[in-house]
Amino acid sequence: MRIKQYLFLFIASFGTALSAQTVPSVNVKNINGENVDFSTVIDSGKITVISFWATWCGPCIKELQAIDQYYEDWQETYNMKLVAVSIDDSRNVKKVKPKVLGEGWQYEIILDENQDLARAMNVNNPPMTYIVDGQGKIVYSHQGYTPGAEDELEAQLKKLMP
Repeated sequence: MRIKQYLFLFIASFGTALSAQTVPSVNVKNINGENVDFSTVIDSGKITVISFWATWCGPCIKELQAIDQYYEDWQETYNMKLVAVSIDDSRNVKKVKPKVLGEGWQYEIILDENQDLARAMNVNNPPMTYIVDGQGKIVYSHQGYTPGAEDELEAQLKKLMP
């Protein structure tokens, strides 16, 4: 009996580890306030960079500004898109759209007011960045930002090229 319990726990934890490697199906909103299943934001065959950020997070803003300098080229070179997931709560979410428009960011913006997606993806503190390959698997993650981190992000994108 005890072996069966251990085997069940092993299989259960193995299954959880595998499911953690894909993007979860969580209800969020787009920048226009429309409900979206986050798993549908990932395009099959296209690399997706997911950046968790907040309007009150200085390093988050610096990271998105740094990536913005390369974004157009990266889209073409790596067949990728960036999805910026704001974790601003209901008091601050009204600041997201003006910030995005003010910066001129062309990223797809997602609002995670209740941080359901952040919890599902084990985000503790922003900025938190993930790369999802063209098959929908999370292949890279990085927490925090220091100047030059965009170079490491590009190196990871290069690794995904055929």
